[in-house]
Amino acid sequence: MTILVRSPEEEAGEAGEGAGGAEGAGSGGAVPGALSRAAAVAWVWPALTALLLSLAGIDGTLLGTDELVTWEVSRRSPQEIRALLHHVDAVHGSYYFLMHGWTAVFGDSHLSLRMPTVLAVTATAALVTLTGRRLFGQRAGLCAGTLFAVLPAASRFAQEARSYALVMLFATLATFLLLRALDGSRRPWGRAARWTAYGLCLAVLGLLHLIALTIVLCHAPAAVLRARRTGRGLWSFLLAGSAAAVCVLPVFLLGRSQASRQLFWLPRPEVWGLVEIWPQLFASALCAGAVIALAALAWREDRENVLLCSAVAVLPPFVLWAASHGEVSYFRYQYALFTVPAWALLAGAGLAGATRSRRAVVAVLAVVALLALPDQRRVRSPFEHDVPHAADYAGAARTIEKYYRPGDAVVYVRGAPWMLDQGLRYYLKPGVDPREVFLARSAADNDELFPVYCPVPARCLAGESRIWVVVPGSDADVLRAVPKEQAAALRSRYTLFGTESLSGLTVGLLERKPAGAS
Repeated sequence: MTILVRSPEEEAGEAGEGAGGAEGAGSGGAVPGALSRAAAVAWVWPALTALLLSLAGIDGTLLGTDELVTWEVSRRSPQEIRALLHHVDAVHGSYYFLMHGWTAVFGDSHLSLRMPTVLAVTATAALVTLTGRRLFGQRAGLCAGTLFAVLPAASRFAQEARSYALVMLFATLATFLLLRALDGSRRPWGRAARWTAYGLCLAVLGLLHLIALTIVLCHAPAAVLRARRTGRGLWSFLLAGSAAAVCVLPVFLLGRSQASRQLFWLPRPEVWGLVEIWPQLFASALCAGAVIALAALAWREDRENVLLCSAVAVLPPFVLWAASHGEVSYFRYQYALFTVPAWALLAGAGLAGATRSRRAVVAVLAVVALLALPDQRRVRSPFEHDVPHAADYAGAARTIEKYYRPGDAVVYVRGAPWMLDQGLRYYLKPGVDPREVFLARSAADNDELFPVYCPVPARCLAGESRIWVVVPGSDADVLRAVPKEQAAALRSRYTLFGTESLSGLTVGLLERKPAGAS
């Protein structure tokens, strides 16, 4: 049993020789060479598939709560972002700095905010193909990359402006770099360079999401087995992992102190959670069943390679489940999303090994793509990123724009999980900027995700003739959802002119009472 860590060039050469031996006999080797070149760039097709699916309907889904946080924080200065991280979201700091630079160059449209994750999923599809080829052969690599590309989970998180797709990319890259490092190099500096690249990749992975470093536990069996056989590699593996841990230690310590505040809403998982998480990971129960069934066929392949992929695919959710029975629960399927490429690798190996018929392989891939269609449509629905707390920010913005007058003010009822103020600000057109009457200090000025409101609301009313009120839910009396002191100040001076109920929220318009009216 050996870990197949042949170079892509060797793999391509073998594919060319095997496929073109007879046909190329009379052509001076031209056909095998062409086949080798085709094999070397075969990753393009899964990557292109992933790119097209990731871009399809990318503007159709409204920004979710987490994406609105990304947008709002990315607009702050680097100094303001650093100040925020001392209070909350330290574990997302690297991603926020990335998006700050990205939006400064490319803007903050739906497409721009989500393009880094689109590119991350596209690159992951390519890496899955290359890793599958290295582990199980050319056909298995193509199958794995294509399966990953058509999974609804890939499209779903390609179209979300959060770090999860980037985490998936660097986790897959870490596995690929581990294989190269275990393969070794004839030159000492070459071996050191490969292990350094692996350690740096782990550090970036940890800075993007600390929980993803559980992948080191999954990589450990491969390093141990190689060390037992060759007598080398284990210390390099331990050194690379330790160096990465040192790099992320400050983020770990700060993030740990913030965990109870950020994850207080996650319940402690029951045993049934270990069953429910798999359809969530794939964003499709049908695709989860199909991929797991194909992965089960991979047992006939090289056992060490199957063990490596199986560890990455299965172990992290169990680690998360076990760790979630302390003071803080971490059991959220997004945190284990980086395991999906490993499932695709196993499924690709199982499919490629089960049949040598190209038509049969294509037919199975087509069936999986068809099974994914209903969920592909679902993940592109307008409110998918905020289920079950969907709010039609764009509809509310259109309502305000339709009746807006210069000088209008606004009151947002803000609080987790709603981001009504940021949602409306994002979708309101330039020039439509009502003053938030009860705002004392913005979230950025407060070095927080939440602003500070006037301690005495009545003193903050500046005599505006009209005030918009945006609240969650569908209560016709919008002031019932407003904090009591704010509602009392508004009722004393304004009357409700009208309301409009939208998905997840209600927009109301208050008009100032005539002088002397009570």
